[in-house]
Amino acid sequence: MIESKGIIMENPIMKCDYPDPDVIRVNDTYYMLSTTMHYFPGGAILRSYDLMNWELVSYLYDVLEDTEAARLADNRGIYGQGMWAPCLRYHAGTFYVCFVANDVHKTYLFYTTDIEGSWKRQEIEGFYHDASLLFDEDRVYIVYGNTEIYITELKPDLSGPLEGGLHRLLLKDTGKIRLGYEGTHIYHINGKYYLFFIHWPDTGSQRRTQACFVSDSLTGEFQGRDVLDDDMGFHNRGIAQGGIVDTPDGGWFAILFQDSGAVGRIPVLIPISFEDDFPVFGAHGVVPREIHLPSLRPEHSYEPLFTSNFTDNDGNLNLQWQWNHQPDPALYKLSSTAYTIQTDKLSTNIAQAVNTLTQRTRFPQTKVSVTLDASQLKDGDVAGLCAFQSSYAHLAVTMEDQKYFLILTERNVGEISQNMTDKDTLPGNETFRIPLDGPVISLCMTADFTDMKDKVQFSYQKDGNWHPVGASHKLAFTLDHFTGCRAALFMYSTKITGGSCTFSDFHYY
Repeated sequence: MIESKGIIMENPIMKCDYPDPDVIRVNDTYYMLSTTMHYFPGGAILRSYDLMNWELVSYLYDVLEDTEAARLADNRGIYGQGMWAPCLRYHAGTFYVCFVANDVHKTYLFYTTDIEGSWKRQEIEGFYHDASLLFDEDRVYIVYGNTEIYITELKPDLSGPLEGGLHRLLLKDTGKIRLGYEGTHIYHINGKYYLFFIHWPDTGSQRRTQACFVSDSLTGEFQGRDVLDDDMGFHNRGIAQGGIVDTPDGGWFAILFQDSGAVGRIPVLIPISFEDDFPVFGAHGVVPREIHLPSLRPEHSYEPLFTSNFTDNDGNLNLQWQWNHQPDPALYKLSSTAYTIQTDKLSTNIAQAVNTLTQRTRFPQTKVSVTLDASQLKDGDVAGLCAFQSSYAHLAVTMEDQKYFLILTERNVGEISQNMTDKDTLPGNETFRIPLDGPVISLCMTADFTDMKDKVQFSYQKDGNWHPVGASHKLAFTLDHFTGCRAALFMYSTKITGGSCTFSDFHYY
């Protein structure tokens, strides 16, 4: 448990992949929502009492759409799609979440009076890229788009556009750009309407920036510019896209993300002031390296964002874990200290494996270890520990002709293209193999994200010592998976289904 009593923290405030953050405050509690794409359960909801320390409290859903792709039954999946860029709002006692799912091309609305409990779900007619909701007196709007930003008034029940309601183009990015305005967040503050966007001009610093436009009304002209162009000295990786929130004493802060290499997109906390009704981020556009805020509940102890246990005291999967794609409960067993997987289909690589269990990696370094019992593998089965993203590498046990082998399998950055439609159907490259005396072995991975090194080294335990396996593997954040590297436990069958394996003694250092 992490005690928070208003300590000084360094930016980035969270050391792991929580992209597209949106944030609100209800009384003395801050809530954050983040994109989770093809991971389940989906829609990570976090809680804080000081905007610096955060803990997971729930997810929006266990299943979004029960499709073959979501279950990996098509062996292609929904990588880089699924749930994108959510909007979190609180209005008249109800929490609302709006987002699109790019695999099914739908816009979803979730709502509840208990953000840490269950949610009700409906669809919003239409498709609204990177949308933001605005509750304005007795009317509700959705603002969305890329490069061209539109506003559409919704029906009171938010089921779709209101016939005869406001619908207009708010602004259009006409400059020289690599990425036009998107990632919309709209607010009504002190009589002004504020639009915030991520932006990537093809001029100047050549990095992502944060933009803001302001208007006196929704029917008037929005005027604005880029308001934040800073990378905190980190490889020209700009800080942008996210929500803003007020504190009980009237202060304002933004939580935006920074592309941080293979580890993913990490939230950054930035104070905001207003000069002539226009926001100023940080110290005249410079993001502070250190943040100090008093806790609204100084006695609170935070649950860590990483765990070594599989389940909680009630036998439920701990919130720190997520499945790669929708899991099949009939094919796994969980306890606090053990995880067993069984297969019922053939796969060619880990990207097709069902019931792969993952945790985010941590910046600047991550080390995890686990003990694998592979005694129930069948011929051609592969089970082990993976640094999982598109450019994955895994150390695993395989069985061939009733013999056990330890193998290292890699997929290199140069083999990955967003346009390769068959990229997740190809086997990885085996780069290391040794015979094993038995089926039980302890595996370890150490990932180094310091200064964009983005490499992982695997090792295995023998005679009480850890032995490195092969050379370090280069990791990379790529747009086909669009997520940061994860530590993953997996199994797949290449010849015969029905085998199983058990992981135990997992440790997140």
